[in-house]
Amino acid sequence: MANRIGTIKRETKETVISVSLNVDGSGQWEITTGVRMFDHLLSQLAKHGTFDIKLSATGSDQHHLVEDVAICLGKALGKALGEKRGIVRMADVTVPMDDALVLVALDLSGRGYCALELSFADNDMFGFPADLIRHFLESFASEARLNLHARVLAGTNDHHKAEALFKALGRALDRATRIDERLAGELPTTKDWLES
Repeated sequence: MANRIGTIKRETKETVISVSLNVDGSGQWEITTGVRMFDHLLSQLAKHGTFDIKLSATGSDQHHLVEDVAICLGKALGKALGEKRGIVRMADVTVPMDDALVLVALDLSGRGYCALELSFADNDMFGFPADLIRHFLESFASEARLNLHARVLAGTNDHHKAEALFKALGRALDRATRIDERLAGELPTTKDWLES
């Protein structure tokens, strides 16, 4: 199996981003966005997805920074998976974190779609707006071309809910991107074709 690594560089008038994503990593990360809470959430994605992520990003505001990081991570994942031969493709995970309980289900179908039920209470997350989590997930699903369902099932603390979401996303992506030896390199679809 070839190395499943995706590298993306993106420079706009609003942001400068460089991402390297190794799907078959060990959960190592070097993440610098200048937004402490966002770095923390992205490190959960790497650790619990057992991905190696190197990411540096600068931007004029949090909204465009988060959006463009999501775009780059989504593109890097798509590039790393290539034709998606032999992958498990679908996975779901439920993750608790103290008072929070989160469900994430996804399908690496090649069709970007995002359905979210996120109940945030606008607790302070070090100045990081909870709505940026929704925006990140929608942008990531669109660019990674995956079907993503995420629900906050319980919880009162926004930090716990957000962290559980990123942990669950990492775990679900880890399971869905694994190689299933029984497929012998075939595509996991009856259509014999997955959109890339």
